[in-house]
Amino acid sequence: MIEKLDRLAKNAAQRAYSPYSGIRVGAAVADEAGRVFTGCNIENASYGLTLCAERVAIATAVAAGATSIAALSVAIHDDGADVERFVPCGACLQFLAEFAEPATRVSVCDVGEFTFGELLTNPFVVT
Repeated sequence: MIEKLDRLAKNAAQRAYSPYSGIRVGAAVADEAGRVFTGCNIENASYGLTLCAERVAIATAVAAGATSIAALSVAIHDDGADVERFVPCGACLQFLAEFAEPATRVSVCDVGEFTFGELLTNPFVVT
């Protein structure tokens, strides 16, 4: 499944709208039923309104009825980017925390595979 998500994330990165940074990011998620959803980053001149690819993919899954995310893949497309430092941002990880378990697989294309718990050890939770 991760290989399929990696391929779809790379394809989604091609559709990103990134006129300000030039960095195109794509994401693909699989929900609990095995359905797959993709997203890409969508930048905005008001930078705080920019949407990350991971959050777009997760939101698309939730809008289609998903209640949990079983796996996520994220890919960057930029010839000059430092991909060794590329992992989902804190906002995306906290967003994922609503729908993932610590063991949820997160693939960062061309970097490595992690568990969600490795990337965000202490998510904000309300009890």
